Amino acid sequence: MKIIKKILFAILGLIALALVVALFMPKDYAVEREIIINQPKDSVFNYVKYLKNQDHFSVWSKIDPEMKKTFSGTDGTVGATAGWESNNEKVGVGEQEIIKITDGQRIDMELRFKVPFEATDNAYFTTESIGANETKVKWGFNGKMPYPMNLMLPMMKMDEMLGKDLQNGLENLKVVLEK
Repeated sequence: MKIIKKILFAILGLIALALVVALFMPKDYAVEREIIINQPKDSVFNYVKYLKNQDHFSVWSKIDPEMKKTFSGTDGTVGATAGWESNNEKVGVGEQEIIKITDGQRIDMELRFKVPFEATDNAYFTTESIGANETKVKWGFNGKMPYPMNLMLPMMKMDEMLGKDLQNGLENLKVVLEK
């Protein structure tokens, strides 16, 4: 019986230690990737601001071409919303809404995931002219992981996991826009 008590106290001690450590760990994460596209900034910006165009370059759209999609509002403007529903857990169910546009420079979106997990995060595109026909495009994603789940954040390697998908999406975008 003493051994069982010692094991139980050791387990409870480890749980308590993990909860204390989680108090001091970051809860926020941010991932960003960039690419140079050989097109003028206005052309690039006017393409990426439309949610429907993400179907042509987003990695997630390509994972399940059969996903159900819905759109509301005027695409390319604040308030436009794109929803998706997929049985593939890498895609899941959710929606994104354009929440701010700085014309010619930045589009901010709120992502609301429903399945396989509930979360609200943010994504953005920025465009920067680096020459007459060269544009630097950045695609970023940031969010929060609530306590005590933030304890898993270092193990999830968000930069590595999401970064790969963002970079592949940007490479697809480059192919589409440089045709």
